Amino acid sequence: MRHIYLVFGLASAALGIAGAFLPLVPTTPLLILAAWFFARSSPRLESWLLDHPRFGPLLRAWRTNGAIPRRAKLLACCGIAVGVVFFWIGARPGYWLWLTGAAILGGSAGYIISRPETKRGK
Repeated sequence: MRHIYLVFGLASAALGIAGAFLPLVPTTPLLILAAWFFARSSPRLESWLLDHPRFGPLLRAWRTNGAIPRRAKLLACCGIAVGVVFFWIGARPGYWLWLTGAAILGGSAGYIISRPETKRGK
């Protein structure tokens, strides 16, 4: 099972890092998932991810408090709003499909907003 966790951790980390450069690929959730898989398969890779200068503070804040920085919340919610609008304009879905998608994404935004915020300097 350890090897399966390692493969999923590596895949999640690769997609998460790619998401830092590609639009619509969620970086932080994939890195949180990678850290979870690495905790069960590779302490060395888990430590590398948690000590990473860019991603480590976000992952540690999530792990200890379930916290999301205010700037990340703002960017995530703006991205969700833009995604809903682009879906409406680009795909021209039926009203109920659009409304269903908007409700699901709105619920996701609500969850993001409801999370505690990280303290300054941490």
